Amino acid sequence: MKPEDGRPRLPGSLHTNRRLSQWITFHADGRVTIRPGKVELGQGILTALAQIAADELDVSLGRIRVQPAATPDSPNEGVTSGSLSVQDCGTALRHACANARAIHLSVAAQKTGVPLEALRVEDGAFLGPAGPVGSYWAQADDALLECEASPEARPKPPAARRVAGTSAPRLDLPDKVFGAARFVHDLRLPGMLHARVVRPPARGARLAELREGPPLPGGARVVRDGSFLAVLAEAEHDAEAAAARIAGRARWEEADTLPDEGALADWLREAPHEHSVVVERVANGAAQAAHTVRGAFFRPPVAHASVGTSCAVARWSGETVEVWTHSQGVYNLRTDLAKVLRVAPERIIVRHAEGAGCYGHNGADDVALDAALVARAVPGRPVRVLWSRAEELGWSPFSPAMLVEVEASADAAGNLASWRCGIIGNGHSSRPGRLQEPTLLSGAYVEGGVPVPPSINPPLAGGGGAERNAVPLYRVPDLRVAARRLTEMPLRTSALRGLGAPVNVWAIESTMDELAARAGADPVEYRLRHLDDPRAAEVVRAAAEMAGWAGRARREGAGMGVGFARYKNAAAWCAVVAEVAAEATVRATRLWIAADVGEAINPDGVANQVEGGALHGVSMALKEAVRFDRRRVTSDSWETYPILRFSEVPAVEVRLLQRPDEPPLGAGECALAPTVAALAGAIRDALGVRVRAMPFTAENIAAAMDAG
Repeated sequence: MKPEDGRPRLPGSLHTNRRLSQWITFHADGRVTIRPGKVELGQGILTALAQIAADELDVSLGRIRVQPAATPDSPNEGVTSGSLSVQDCGTALRHACANARAIHLSVAAQKTGVPLEALRVEDGAFLGPAGPVGSYWAQADDALLECEASPEARPKPPAARRVAGTSAPRLDLPDKVFGAARFVHDLRLPGMLHARVVRPPARGARLAELREGPPLPGGARVVRDGSFLAVLAEAEHDAEAAAARIAGRARWEEADTLPDEGALADWLREAPHEHSVVVERVANGAAQAAHTVRGAFFRPPVAHASVGTSCAVARWSGETVEVWTHSQGVYNLRTDLAKVLRVAPERIIVRHAEGAGCYGHNGADDVALDAALVARAVPGRPVRVLWSRAEELGWSPFSPAMLVEVEASADAAGNLASWRCGIIGNGHSSRPGRLQEPTLLSGAYVEGGVPVPPSINPPLAGGGGAERNAVPLYRVPDLRVAARRLTEMPLRTSALRGLGAPVNVWAIESTMDELAARAGADPVEYRLRHLDDPRAAEVVRAAAEMAGWAGRARREGAGMGVGFARYKNAAAWCAVVAEVAAEATVRATRLWIAADVGEAINPDGVANQVEGGALHGVSMALKEAVRFDRRRVTSDSWETYPILRFSEVPAVEVRLLQRPDEPPLGAGECALAPTVAALAGAIRDALGVRVRAMPFTAENIAAAMDAG
């Protein structure tokens, strides 16, 4: 299909960032710099991208340096999200490097007269039949890459790759293991000041009065812009103390703005919304339904709960501001900073620096605006803002509460006949740079600021939001999936790992378990009976084999369940078998995971991501829920928002179904949703109860028993 812009199609992000010099620079000292627009969030992506470049250029991995994304010179690859880094950036970089290699070899052939086909590259040196004839380094200053990439370049075939496909050590880990100053939190610039924001006591509260008082500790000063309130000091401890004092001097106008937490599912059903049909097909001559199951599956809001809190540094120089941030999208952040600060985007430089790991839109963008707002009061001085734990858990965007209602029928032979699904909740994206109004937290509090608009759902063609993975991959002739996006947003919601997939896959897989039981069929066999995709069937079989599913023995208080999904119905395939022990609480004891991500650039890194996603799923399923009263979030500490502890981590076994000839697919999100579903099935197996409310705590299990 011809691209809309009429230009020849280039792979991934290279299509919209076509100049080769944006991506690669060769240095005379034998180094290679690559500049991906994707960022490191702890997922190991920079290592995988370096492997791709080293392989395609025929240089050792040790020569590759990866430059962090920054708005002055990095390709604009949007946001690092959706498990798309290898798919979009990796394929772009592979093609760009193939271009660079071809250009440099062509020039070497022209200079030396050695036929192009007789040249080869060994660790950056160009060798002909008689020996060396040049190198990337000898031609480094020739501006050969100041051109657009050609669609005619041909990357190496899979069989010729030597670095991609091997488990290379992570480039970012040595600094982290040995405590080097790598994170944005560690950044210290000359003359740097420290700031803390004083948040309102309630959602939507406005600052009515700030009383005078004694001088603040360490000569700290107040920075105010409308209802945005902060303190600024030379020493960090003085900023902390000053913020506490200023909070006691502030009077806020506040009101009830949040729904009743205890009736949140009912509020979701009744709230204003817009309706859409995700997919609808009607079977001709559908079989008579012999079994029908119905269920409503509810999940409260959940938080990112990053172990490290959000942090940023900003410095104004005249009309230009420079920001250091762990944002997932430096260009998108720049767009919204420009709107709130009322300056041209070209006057804002946004540089990525690693921070606390996250999978989605946490407080990284918000704290960047906080730093820029405070730094504007002290031109020329860098200002560092660090969020508190209460801010991180109470003010970051949340993954929205969701209610998914399913009605499915099977015929007398147990085969799926019809499927009806309705999804209710807020949208799953209020990332910066995507809406007309800015979506940064403090942008709503500055003088003349506007409320953050209701979050949206990304287009289904890109994976969707609330409707992500809502369409079952199982063969069903009669199907309808619809969604309601709420147009009221009392709690700010945005992207978190999987978006709507964890709830939708949980609902689908629980329904498949119930239909299998009605048909007297084994849950694994029942799934395989309805899967036409051979790669889907293979991961289900593999996970079942790993877990010894066919020969499993029943034990008192223990159970096993299975979950399957293909992420976004278009990316990586993953199946999980979970084992639980039902004691005073439910404890996950073992997970067996089979995943197919196509080409695995760094198999060890892929396995890490699959395992990490599964453990995130365990934490979300068994423990996590944002708590609130009518005015404020109350789960703003580890005591009130518990996450999985190291002592509670189950044993995990991961098997990758290696497919080096297939396109690479992201791994970071594929295991979370199947893990949630598998745990629900294991609880049903252990206790005989189908839990329909997350998290799967003793209280929610007891409520399910009472309801059943």
